[in-house]
Amino acid sequence: MEQTKILFAAIAGHTNAGKSSLLNAVIGERIASVSPKPQTTRTRITGIRNFGSTQIVFTDTPGLHTARTRLGDQMLKAAKDAVSDIDCVIFMQDCTKPLGDQELTMLSNLAKQGTSLIFVYNKIDLLSDKTKLAPLLASAYEKWHPAAIIPMSVTKNEGISDLTDELLKLAVNGPHYFPDDMITDQPERVLAAEIVREQLLWLLNDEVPHGIAVVTEQFREREDKELLDVSVLIYCDRQSHKRIIIGKNGEMLKKAASAARKRLEEFFQIKVNLQTWVKVKEDWRNREAAIRNFGLEEQ
Repeated sequence: MEQTKILFAAIAGHTNAGKSSLLNAVIGERIASVSPKPQTTRTRITGIRNFGSTQIVFTDTPGLHTARTRLGDQMLKAAKDAVSDIDCVIFMQDCTKPLGDQELTMLSNLAKQGTSLIFVYNKIDLLSDKTKLAPLLASAYEKWHPAAIIPMSVTKNEGISDLTDELLKLAVNGPHYFPDDMITDQPERVLAAEIVREQLLWLLNDEVPHGIAVVTEQFREREDKELLDVSVLIYCDRQSHKRIIIGKNGEMLKKAASAARKRLEEFFQIKVNLQTWVKVKEDWRNREAAIRNFGLEEQ
């Protein structure tokens, strides 16, 4: 019988570095919300992929950022905790931007801990001057001594196979932690809520997306037909935001719900009856009880 192997790898870096896009690309399913808005990922998300007898368990973490609310503090804690006891850290940097203090501190701590590090320079397709890449790679090798440095463009599907090749080298003998047919530990109700929130993030502007939380109230397949009933509550922290989310004559909410329903049907492979409701819970991002009730508190 072939020896099984296992590796736990956290994906870390600044907001909008491409962490969730990388997780989705490696897993082959959109299990993490992706949008152009900062701080899209709010909690640790686990993705599982088997490569033959080797299982790699990925953890997508909230992006490093300057916290301005209790939720922001919670997100930063989740990101830092995720890399404190892990086999390998995939550190992603947007190669068009310099590293900030938080990233430098995390990299310094990882070097002191001796954690296996793979440094990913993402968005190389956006570099107007490709000659700038070599000095960046050399500097990273000198400072952080990573196991590998990988130039990447997640959106162009460049460098992803190079990453998985390097990760497979780090796997150790051991049993698989999750069933081989499992791709995430996220409950279906959570995945449904995140799909709705993702569509809202794409459609809404300015501060509104940061004040949104989505909770699944109902997730039930009908017994008499192949139809999934999903009902979600969209919480926002201001009355003015509720009007924006609903839109004139309900058009914004209808547009978001229609896009979300299509994604739900693609993911769950069943027709979906989606009902959406919007409620105001003022300043919920600074209220610990609300953060906990919305499932955004780290366990």
